[in-house]
Amino acid sequence: MAMLDSLIRPHIDVPLDKIAAYVAPSGISANRMTAIGALCGLAACLMLARADYIPALFFMALNRLADGLDGALARRDGSGTDAGGFLDIVSDFIFYAGFVFFFALGQPENALAAAFLIFTFMATGSAFLAYAIMAARRSINHDKNGKKSFFHLQGLAEGTETVIAFVLICLMPDHFTAIAVIFGLMCLVTAAGRIRKGMKDFG
Repeated sequence: MAMLDSLIRPHIDVPLDKIAAYVAPSGISANRMTAIGALCGLAACLMLARADYIPALFFMALNRLADGLDGALARRDGSGTDAGGFLDIVSDFIFYAGFVFFFALGQPENALAAAFLIFTFMATGSAFLAYAIMAARRSINHDKNGKKSFFHLQGLAEGTETVIAFVLICLMPDHFTAIAVIFGLMCLVTAAGRIRKGMKDFG
């Protein structure tokens, strides 16, 4: 049920590594890049609350770039740590939920659709992290999508699909409800698949 992440990963690692080669001499560590990305994500959320969607898209792009660069920097100098992996995934989850929440602040009439989408994020995110915990206990680790700080369980709605959904929301905010429902259903399918795989693998 893997979708776009595994397809685009081979094409983005090389340019990310090249950018990291330029950034590394500045002394910016992987953890600092994660923090920079989190600040860009916060800026995107604040723009959404103001219904300024193009600036929100710009800061979201910076957030996602930083999210890729922190891993590239960690690979380059071998500075990847459990703390860095922890900070990275926490920042991602806060940004994903914050994006939807702050959009709803800017368009309160879409609060119900936003609540549904955050609910589905909780479903897929909790299944993702619970599987990762159990996989770590059993020393399961796959690097198909690139070396990760924890097991990366694939699904119908992954990072790439999330970014596409967020881009569409910024470009077509009047269609938020339709985008939220469609993507939310994808998240629920992903959560169901992860739960099924977890019960099969750990039963």
